[in-house]
Amino acid sequence: MDSRRALYVCLYRIFTIADVAYPTSKHFPSQAFFLVFSLLGSYPYFFFLRSTPSSSSSSDPSRRFLRNASWGGPAWEKRVRSSARVRSRNGITVLVTGAAGFVGTHVSAALKRRGDGVLGLDNFNDYYEPTLKRARQALLERSGVFVVEGDINDGALLRKLFDVVAFSHVMHLAAQAGVRYAMQNPSSYVHSNIAGLVNVLEVCKSANPQPSVVWASSSSVYGLNSKVPFSERDRTDQPASLYAATKKAGEEIAHTYNHIYGLSITGLRFFTVYGPWGRPDMAYFFFTKDILKGKSISIFEGPNHGTVARDFTYIDDIVKGCLASLDTAEKSTGSGGKKKGPAQLRVFNLGNTSPVPVTKLVSILERLLKVKANRVMLKMPRNGDVQFTHANITLAQRELGYKPSTDLQTGLKKFVRWYLSYYSSGKKSSG
Repeated sequence: MDSRRALYVCLYRIFTIADVAYPTSKHFPSQAFFLVFSLLGSYPYFFFLRSTPSSSSSSDPSRRFLRNASWGGPAWEKRVRSSARVRSRNGITVLVTGAAGFVGTHVSAALKRRGDGVLGLDNFNDYYEPTLKRARQALLERSGVFVVEGDINDGALLRKLFDVVAFSHVMHLAAQAGVRYAMQNPSSYVHSNIAGLVNVLEVCKSANPQPSVVWASSSSVYGLNSKVPFSERDRTDQPASLYAATKKAGEEIAHTYNHIYGLSITGLRFFTVYGPWGRPDMAYFFFTKDILKGKSISIFEGPNHGTVARDFTYIDDIVKGCLASLDTAEKSTGSGGKKKGPAQLRVFNLGNTSPVPVTKLVSILERLLKVKANRVMLKMPRNGDVQFTHANITLAQRELGYKPSTDLQTGLKKFVRWYLSYYSSGKKSSG
């Protein structure tokens, strides 16, 4: 019996009992009516607990999955199993969270191409244009990857997915991205990057067998660290943004689940990933859009006109690092939430090792687009951005065989070609 029906039965019984004690007058409604609602008046939340969502939950974008998720049933389970079916001799079975995101789409497609079983999960939130995420979803569907629509905080959904498929690996890429947006909606970062990660790890540690977990941390964890290039051994206790703080918290949470439950966990610190199907909130993307529209673009500079530079890393190189992390991940050592021995715990920088000034990025875009940019130089605001990033990838080279091979000129050329093709139809809006 569901809670709403139980409530109605309870009310009916109260009315019946009350009518015995307080018979109905021929001029007034049942005395029981007033009795019951005088009782309920002190407990309004009891009456509306299931039937009406609270205003806070209905207006909080981080809780959209409560209203929009739709999953389950034989046909749905059949699609899940089909997508996750391994088609190569030594293939692995991977749950990719954030599969309709930029990195998630490319990783999912690459895994599928080599014959691995792949199932995607994404909540399709509107942090940036959902139409782009739907287009990525369609791309994956054509390659045989089913993307389940749901939220990583929906524990029942995650448990159901593990009931249907025994995943050998989880590629956890779902997160609230972006440094500046944290100043507008800080709770979304806590909801996705901390609570969401905990929920994923909870389900993983309880699974039998436990999967190996690879997840996306960020180069932002280096924060105010001034030593370059950034090494995995450097301090990461001075975050410059809430986004960075949630990713740093994620690394500590990962350590805890590894230590207590024997989960094999690998964290990847991505450095400014760019390329086709990228995120519209990234500078190279909205610079391209604004240059083509004749709008001015704001370029930040550090103190005393200092150069702002980023270790731009092309998406194909990031994908290679992700797949190598999955392939070298050792098995988790726990069973049913109980640790049986020490488990692998790693963190790697995935960057390009060649920081490029943002001004040079703009110059390359100007040449590729054949349009002169209207540049506006501004002092870097205190919004969480850092002046430079530079990855030391020695550890990833040694342990993963990671060797980035795409320079910024080549990568941006591929991005511009995709951008012009994707938005040329006139049916898609670039904002």
